[in-house]
This record gives sequence, structure tokens and C-alpha cells, in this order.
Amino acid sequence: MKRTLKEKLAILSDAAKYDASCASSGTTKRNSAKSGGLGSTEGSGICHAYAPDGRCISLLKILMTNVCIYDCAYCINRSSSNVERARFTPEEVEWLTLEFYRRNYIEGLFLSSGIIRNSDYTMEQMVRIARDLRIVHNFQGYIHLKTIPEASAKLIEEAGLFADRLSINIELPTDAGVEKFAPQKHPANIRKSMGELKTHIDAASEPTLRTKQRKRFAPAGQSTQMIIGADPATDATILGTSAGLYGTYQLRRVYYSAFSPIPDASSLLPPARPPLMREHRLYQADWLYRFYGFGIDEITTARPDGMLDLEVDPKLAWALGNRDRFPVDINTAEREMLLRVPGFGVRTVDALINGRAHTRMGLDDLKRLKVSLKKVKPFIVADGWTPLKVLDRADLRTLFAPEPRQLSLL
Repeated sequence: MKRTLKEKLAILSDAAKYDASCASSGTTKRNSAKSGGLGSTEGSGICHAYAPDGRCISLLKILMTNVCIYDCAYCINRSSSNVERARFTPEEVEWLTLEFYRRNYIEGLFLSSGIIRNSDYTMEQMVRIARDLRIVHNFQGYIHLKTIPEASAKLIEEAGLFADRLSINIELPTDAGVEKFAPQKHPANIRKSMGELKTHIDAASEPTLRTKQRKRFAPAGQSTQMIIGADPATDATILGTSAGLYGTYQLRRVYYSAFSPIPDASSLLPPARPPLMREHRLYQADWLYRFYGFGIDEITTARPDGMLDLEVDPKLAWALGNRDRFPVDINTAEREMLLRVPGFGVRTVDALINGRAHTRMGLDDLKRLKVSLKKVKPFIVADGWTPLKVLDRADLRTLFAPEPRQLSLL
């Protein structure tokens, strides 16, 4: 059955919604207004992602095809799945990207794909799209390619010359999970590909001896995604895997995608998706590890089952379990400890440190910094404020936990 471009777009953009890793932070700033060509990696515009600085980023997020030779149990596009299939030609993806940009719908492309024929054939098609956009059409916008782990190193290397970011999915938190639910994929090969990609990125970051300039190779680095809730891995296991990936491959980001039940699913899979709050808590914990100086063991020891608390955020859960570390005097405490105060973000802490160099900081100053006083007051000493014995209250947690809700019977 021959499909129209509009029908293909409806099928393949919908199929791409299960991929969470489409933020575009960290890339080289390029703008056609200054350098000629078409597009930009700047500004804000089909897929909306948010960079760490809060910018809203719009990307055309599609699969090149949802045809796939693999039969991963958790994937809606697995070979045994009874879904509508479609496939773009490289020229169609290029045309869509350029036309959507000209109409100010997007500022870049996020391209993934099912595996057609074999890994190299699929990767070759994706590289061709990125190369043509850059060289033939002089496209200066953002390009993120979801690479194929089994593809040849030469193709991955070529992809990095044209894409801003490359990502390779780790799939599931444990090798045992991958082997159980995606037996055609091999964790060792995935890690090998991630390591080779890191080597290329590191090499490009070093200035050349002759020109003293750095080469352009995937300037926004590499990222990965793992599905949570499909296997029994605990949050402690998930975050431990993430920490290992960050440390070994210097990933820019690990994305967590809550498992979503699919039609005709394997009996091995859970019948329901995990709470979306679990995904949210994992992102918060990930942030604490990367930017707030917390160790994974500190974040995950609040509960004996290795799961994060769904009712309160991970920093607050840690503070409630370590009351002996509080209250913290905001006028004298070191930055490391201020970052552990529930309700304080990095910008708030930096503003406090700058402000206290000139005056004593009080609750009014925190209010001007848009800090939630209800959240921070039990944990701090400020000019004119001491929490007295609030930290000794047996019901302190109830001040922060959401009120119980009546469950619907319908």
C-alpha cells in the first residue's frame, strides 16, 4: 500500500513519541543570519524538550521507519507487533525538515529508526540525511541522531561530523533485563559503541597542533535512554547504572522513559505502567547526583527496598532522614551544605553566597529569590529566624507530603 507523505508523517511521528531523549542543550551555537545557510540552534520554536537552562526547544521528532527486524518485547515497533508500518526515504526526511523549519515550526531534527535489513544499512541512510542537510542544503539547525549500536565504527564516526548529538540506547538498567526482553541486542556491543563514541568526542575536543582549533564532532556529546518499569530493577539499581554511564562515558544525559503497556504484549511484561511520578523522581535524583554533590547511596538509602519516595522529592527525603545535619545557617554555611537544603537550587545558593558578602540574609531575602519558605524554614537559620524544635517533630514529614486523596471507583 502506497502511503502519502502526510500519512507517513502521522504514523512515524506518533511512533517516535516513545523516545524521551530529545533535548538539544550543549551544542555549538550556529545561526544562518550570521553564517549563511538555513536554520539555527538558538531560539525557541512538534517535539518540545527543555534544556537545563529552561529554554523550550522544538524538534521534528520522527522515525525514519517503524519497520524493524528486532523483536524487543517492550517495543511497540517490534517485528511481531501488529502496527501500521511506514518508511520515509532520505529525501522525504530532508524535505520535511527544511519545510517545517521554513514555516518556523521547528529548530532542528531528532531522527531515530527501526532496523531495516541490518544495522549498517539503516545507519548509512540516517547519515546520508544528516550529510545532505548540512552539505547540500547548508542547514545550520540542530540535528540529533539516534545511532545503531551494531553499526560500523566508520558510520558512527561519519555521523558525528554532521550531527550535534548522538545517542545510543542502553535499553534497560541491567544486562539481565536486556538479555530477557531484547535477546537480539547485546549489552557488551552497546557499551563498546558508547566507548568508541566517547573516544571520538574526546579526540575532537583537543586542539590540533597545527591550527590550535578543535574539530567539530558531535559537539553536544552523547546521551542514552533506558526504559524503567519493564523489569524489576529498583531505583537504586537504575541510578547506579546511570552513575556508571556518566562516569565511564561522560554522557551529557541519561533519559528515563516509563514503560508503557503495548498491544499484544508479552506475558513477561507488567500489565500496567509504573507511576509517572517514579520517572519524575528519577530525574530529580539524577540532578542531585550530577549537580548537587549527592552520592547515589545517599539518595537511595531512605527506603530499604531501594525505591525512591514518591510522595516527597529525593532531597527532602534525604533531609528528613538526616535531621542531625540541620538547621543550616544560610549566612555561614558552605556552598556544599547549602545545596542540600530542601527548596534551594543552584542559582538560589549562588545568590545567597553573593548576597551575604554584603549583608545578613533573612527570610525576606529568600522570598525575593522566589524560595518556598514553607519548605525551607524547618531546615535553616536566617537573620531573624530560628526553627526552634521543628526538626524534632515526629510528624515533620506530614508538613510536606501531599494530602491523601479519595480514590475513584470509576
